[in-house]
Amino acid sequence: MLITGATVWYEGGFAVRDVLIIDGVLREIAEHIAPCEGVSIVEAGGKYLLPAFVDMHVHLREPGYGYKETIASGTKAAAKGGFSLVCPMPNLNPAPDNLEHLKEQLAIVERDAVIGVLPYATITTARQGDECVDYTALAPYVAGFSDDGTGVQSSEVMEEAMRRIAPTGKLLAAHCEVESLLRGGYIHDGEWCRAHNHKGICSESEWGEVKRDIELAEKTGCRLHICHISTKESVALIREAKSRGVRVTCETAPHYLALCEEDMREEGRFKMNPPLRTREDMEALRKGVADGTIDVIATDHAPHSAEEKSRGLEKSAMGVVGIETSLAATYTFMVGGGIISLERLVEIMSLTPRKLLGIGGGICLGERIDATLVDFAKEYNVNPSEFISMGKSTPFEGMRLRGEVQMTIADGRKVYEK
Repeated sequence: MLITGATVWYEGGFAVRDVLIIDGVLREIAEHIAPCEGVSIVEAGGKYLLPAFVDMHVHLREPGYGYKETIASGTKAAAKGGFSLVCPMPNLNPAPDNLEHLKEQLAIVERDAVIGVLPYATITTARQGDECVDYTALAPYVAGFSDDGTGVQSSEVMEEAMRRIAPTGKLLAAHCEVESLLRGGYIHDGEWCRAHNHKGICSESEWGEVKRDIELAEKTGCRLHICHISTKESVALIREAKSRGVRVTCETAPHYLALCEEDMREEGRFKMNPPLRTREDMEALRKGVADGTIDVIATDHAPHSAEEKSRGLEKSAMGVVGIETSLAATYTFMVGGGIISLERLVEIMSLTPRKLLGIGGGICLGERIDATLVDFAKEYNVNPSEFISMGKSTPFEGMRLRGEVQMTIADGRKVYEK
């Protein structure tokens, strides 16, 4: 393949270049490359060729919940979103808490995935928060360890887990939530919640456990990665911990950067965990992305069936999809909003996730290429009926976003083309 005239991310910056790919390997980048026999030409003037994105937090639902999403449908949706690798969370059946269970998941990945899949194993057996798993046995096969969907409530169990995970060098990806503070809540405990007679989730249920886990990470030396932060207090705690040299990183999701409680509707597509919070929280998250406190954008892509998301705010399942709108939402609100540069978007969606996971890929001369071709001039209205994902519930439905993936190449193979 010869991609001509694209604005290419290469060696830390952008330049208009031609790109030659032979047998999946990036062979040449130059101002002009003459076409040769047997090479297809992709005219890409005005478009951007970026290192393909990596999503450190998705839910692919297999094994156990294939009626919500499959590894086949989820990875095809990710390819459409510009991703070459995703990291699925372990709230599955069976949960990947030992090698036998993990290999059930890996067998489906081997059979059905169209892009790279690097799963998480659990922190505790069956994600019950009581008993640590065999981290050493699982470590070679996983991105890290997480009980995502629930926080580990016992400080003693979490400290033991961190001490045992630290020597593996893997991430502990913490879902920070104090269950005793939830009190039956299902959206943010704020003005909108009270005005509409709903039960709220207080911010401390998140930041209280963020504080605890930072202290334990500092004590144990474990690599702590905090999932889907949504509060201004979490941002401040992580910023301060980084200044002390604690090995902590974190992620937030596009919906927390684009929306707040003021945007809520009485629909299941606005229900996720953690919830949309206040405008002040949203602004703190945006600043955290801009100043480097927040390391990564991850979608927390969480598909459910249409029936599970049709029960209103109180009774719908927690979680929204995001893998197909992540780029456009982040670009529209963060780059288009003048909050970050396009270079920073590349860092938080591609370069930093690769670094944290210890993987290569991207746009590197002489190596197999992972790249996505994007038209940032393209605007579109979000229509969930056009999603490849089996999940259709998104708070961005009907919204006009800018930035459309035209092609995705993963491990040298074209896995999506509009």
